[in-house]
Amino acid sequence: MNPAHWQGRRVVVTGHTGFKGSWLVTMLRSFGAEVTGFALAPPTSPSMFDVLGIERDIEHVVGDIRDAAHLNAAMAAAAPDTVFHMAAQPLVRQSYVDPVETYATNVMGTVNVLEAVRATASVKQVVSVTTDKCYENREWPWPYREYEALGGFDPYSSSKACAEHVTSAYRNSFLRARGVQVASARAGNVIGGGDWANDRLVPDFFRAADKGEPVHCRFPGALRPWQHVLEPVSGYVTLAEALATRGEDAAEAWNFGPSEDDAMTVSWILDRLTGYYGGPGWARDGNEHPHEAGLLKLDSSKARQRLGWRPRWRLDRALEQTVAWHRAWRDGADMRRTTLDQIDQFIAARV
Repeated sequence: MNPAHWQGRRVVVTGHTGFKGSWLVTMLRSFGAEVTGFALAPPTSPSMFDVLGIERDIEHVVGDIRDAAHLNAAMAAAAPDTVFHMAAQPLVRQSYVDPVETYATNVMGTVNVLEAVRATASVKQVVSVTTDKCYENREWPWPYREYEALGGFDPYSSSKACAEHVTSAYRNSFLRARGVQVASARAGNVIGGGDWANDRLVPDFFRAADKGEPVHCRFPGALRPWQHVLEPVSGYVTLAEALATRGEDAAEAWNFGPSEDDAMTVSWILDRLTGYYGGPGWARDGNEHPHEAGLLKLDSSKARQRLGWRPRWRLDRALEQTVAWHRAWRDGADMRRTTLDQIDQFIAARV
């Protein structure tokens, strides 16, 4: 990453009130970017967005990406150079409860964002964020590469595969000819301080541990590519810089995943968290649950070779930093300072 690239640069981030969006906005502001955020109100209480007081530091627009007129107006007013599209319905289990909302947000919401980009002459780079779950998961033991087939068993995964197709179609049909460079970014399971979402492993663990209860685990043997949230966030920033400096050479799909040996089971993560944070640990949830993938890994060799991006923190360090952030919040620390310190430590880490 090149912080000087962002000094004074005008940026729109959709989904900025979410966990990952809050980390991205905090990093961009620390680099000197002028940020406008467009999103629903924070999805949880507490939220990282509120805890850090991010609203005071950016142009904060409360809106729904399904509302095309409002989104177009906000994009025109912001007149950004760069757009990071992160707004989404992000939970697999919620997609079983409300598949219509999931498709409307993740598919037509992406269409609306790219239509707003089409209507805004200032935009030169777009990073559309999806997920590792956009791949047609065959539960095989080797990592997925960017050219693998897209698909999805559940509505969330399927909707993100659709969002990838939408992004590709808009790049090829409309935006490339206008000189707008568009890329998509796929990352795995992220952890880090400031996540209070329901039905996510680490927030569920902290909620249970703080009550002195074991967390109930649905699929303890499921294997995932865990990484600290700053890993993919740094990938998105690096990718946007490449779109600005290298143009079409970077305008394609990219994986940002951890080292292959940092793909661990859910039970391993919970045991490690218990060791770092304390609490009664975990217990198997014997109830029936909707299907979730048992095995999923990403191959990020393209990003390493062509973008120079590499993971900076191994999984144990990521867990330590996650626990340190949550403990600092629990103890009433200055969380803006804590977050900026972790960003500085991350940037200073060897790659």
